[in-house]
Amino acid sequence: MGSRKRLAAEARKEANKNLYVARLVDNPTSPRKMRIMADVIRGKEVDYAMNVLKYSRREAAEKLLKLLKSAVANWQVKNEGVRIEDAQLYVKSVVVDGGRMLKRIRTAPRGMAHRIRKRSNHVTIIIDDKRINNNIEENKNN
Repeated sequence: MGSRKRLAAEARKEANKNLYVARLVDNPTSPRKMRIMADVIRGKEVDYAMNVLKYSRREAAEKLLKLLKSAVANWQVKNEGVRIEDAQLYVKSVVVDGGRMLKRIRTAPRGMAHRIRKRSNHVTIIIDDKRINNNIEENKNN
């Protein structure tokens, strides 16, 4: 590996140390339905987002709640000495991308066939700590 690639890889690795990510791949729900719930929790505090998802009746909310809990668990792994109650965790970003599409055929009148596209999606949640970000910004200003 060349020195430029190594330096870029080390910089990426250093930047990812402060990211707490959880991914859900090939979720068999259409991206449009998942984005509705993702828009509700984007930018909110983790406790508030968990309550909203817990009491929502949508199927996508159930999957997002489980994914959010996974992201919080990833935060706990990287911050062993810190209590979760002391941290000010918030949902930094939620990205819903289209996944693979299963293509099926349904019979139609006059001997024709219509195509059915069963969509899936990929969801990425990134959470962050407001307290740590405020400390970093204060250090930059001083």
